[in-house]
Amino acid sequence: MNLQLIDLLLIGLQLATALGIVVFWSWWFRAKHDESFWPQGYRQHEQAFVVPDLVLALLLVVSSLMSMGGIVQGSKLALVAAGMMLFLAIIDATYFVQQGMFSRERGGVGNALLVGGLLILSLVMILHHS
Repeated sequence: MNLQLIDLLLIGLQLATALGIVVFWSWWFRAKHDESFWPQGYRQHEQAFVVPDLVLALLLVVSSLMSMGGIVQGSKLALVAAGMMLFLAIIDATYFVQQGMFSRERGGVGNALLVGGLLILSLVMILHHS
């Protein structure tokens, strides 16, 4: 299997996203989360996403390695990861809209870039691998 430039780009983005997920949760568990604007139950809500996010990171890494190794099923696994990423990003976007987390006072630009980036990457992956 000859990898095209788009394949290499997506593999790089998948690996960067997987690393970003691990770094995010490492940071998140060390942060205080004492901002007054966080809604009640914020910590419990976010903690529910640790395991799904880490499973997503694992799928992104494994599908990337499979694709780099010329294993055709890597593309199918990337579709699974893309669907999972899309679902989790939609949940995040919905929660952020409901809680006003896209406002400037609440780090809205960073939240929008994070969720928007995941939505775009998941859609590009779905289009590319289907």
